[in-house]
Amino acid sequence: MIILGIDPGTATTGYGIVREDEEGAPVAVEFGVITTPAGDPMPRRLQHIYREVTRLISVYHPDEAAIEEMFFGKNVTAAITVAQGRGVTLLAMANAGLKIREFKPAEIKQTIAGSGNAPKPQMQEMVRTLLDLEKIPKPDDAADALAIAITALQSSRWERLVGE
Repeated sequence: MIILGIDPGTATTGYGIVREDEEGAPVAVEFGVITTPAGDPMPRRLQHIYREVTRLISVYHPDEAAIEEMFFGKNVTAAITVAQGRGVTLLAMANAGLKIREFKPAEIKQTIAGSGNAPKPQMQEMVRTLLDLEKIPKPDDAADALAIAITALQSSRWERLVGE
């Protein structure tokens, strides 16, 4: 099982690809970020995100994809731009025919760190530990995307175990 996890954004979109080893443990395949220049028009930035997510899907052939659900804070403008990046990412995943899992931030934190209120440093260290990496994945958006992918992998494993 290979999972593509996405931490959506327009300036920076994190991605993480994990697979299951023989014992069912998560293994990092690839991770990083897709960045877009702040000065580019929004349609061009969204097009770049879409193309890069499509490229990742064609290179790594994930079985499923996962993305973080929107968290609405007080900054409406930021929420709208994140939603636009999330939208083109969902479109790329849907066009590839992938099963898409969506998780709230608290669900991801609960799965990775055992607490829905886990702070970012604890989450990053748990991602490093779970994937047996030498260092915490950088930048933060990539570590977040790996956490999303691990959460999806765990969810998929659970469904297979209980026969859903």
